[in-house]
Amino acid sequence: MASKVLTIIPARYDSSRFPGKPLADILGRPMIQRVVERALEIVDRAVVATDSPLIYEAVQSFGGEVVMTGTHHRSGTERCIEAFELIGQGEELVLNLQGDEPFIQREQIASLLAAFEDEAIDIATLAEALPSDTPDAVLHNPNMVKLVRSTSGEALYFSRSVIPHLRGVESELCRHHRYYRHIGLYAFRSRVLPQLKNLSASPLEVAESLEQLRWLEAGMHIGTRETTTATIGIDTPEDLERAIDYIRREGLYSDEGKVQV
Repeated sequence: MASKVLTIIPARYDSSRFPGKPLADILGRPMIQRVVERALEIVDRAVVATDSPLIYEAVQSFGGEVVMTGTHHRSGTERCIEAFELIGQGEELVLNLQGDEPFIQREQIASLLAAFEDEAIDIATLAEALPSDTPDAVLHNPNMVKLVRSTSGEALYFSRSVIPHLRGVESELCRHHRYYRHIGLYAFRSRVLPQLKNLSASPLEVAESLEQLRWLEAGMHIGTRETTTATIGIDTPEDLERAIDYIRREGLYSDEGKVQV
């Protein structure tokens, strides 16, 4: 499977909450290097896609593969599509790995790619079952995207609202139903990328501000695989400090410079 996969890591320098985030230092190495190294543990090829000369030069400096893309992209998916058009070599699958996930687990990537064993699946993503003691306030947080799945694991819908609504249940919702949190890691069959490129924003996407609803409305099949390991995303400088504290506390920094997670 690995030889048929191209991992593309979209990386922007200009972030409102954390400018220059891909170049932030994580115990001696820039974050983007940590992400590239993690990807190459399971796939043969990982390419950073950026519109920033600073990130481009940084990736080249540590020997990584990088491609310059346009500045007009509204999402990481759009940047991935352009990158595949520029440097793809006929890979069957494209993994969109976020540039702020330096601790993504090997098992999560393997599980995501395994979803394509079902030939009907066009796009794959991950879901995490919420613990039964999850507070209602956490479940209702619109920044946590929820999803519902079919018995085969296909996504039926994604929402910032609590789905499904439990009729007659007003509190401790997770004790009464198995809710899923969406983890925004995607993989695509490369053959669907031209169709994705030409899709316009859909009504459901506009309503929820969730790109994946555009794909569902277009009739695409999104497979979801369950993971029991939460990712450690880094959105702010405070997140970075917590991540570094976690590495040091758990003794995850090896003599060779790799984070052992």
